[in-house]
Amino acid sequence: MEIKKSFGETIRDLRIENHLTLREVADYLKIDTSMLGKIEKNSRNPSKQFIKDISNLFSIDEDLLTVAHLSDTVAYSILDEELATEVLKVAEEKINYYNKNKAIK
Repeated sequence: MEIKKSFGETIRDLRIENHLTLREVADYLKIDTSMLGKIEKNSRNPSKQFIKDISNLFSIDEDLLTVAHLSDTVAYSILDEELATEVLKVAEEKINYYNKNKAIK
């Protein structure tokens, strides 16, 4: 599954595809219906536990949902920047550099 939509849209789509109401999913996750609604509208960030629980509910790889959430965080933080694509390229290079140096130590 490739996730191009926002994290919240992805969760909403999964819920609808599985014919579940907000209340049913919120009850399963032991959270308020309003909190789930806010997550689906991208106005509230999910916790790590939420991501773990929702991945179990929908039998989706937890890493995939984590990447979807974190990529939203990065994308929204630079969305209005003219150089957003260049920033992402340099950030990837820096991550590779830091990971390489971490492995050497």
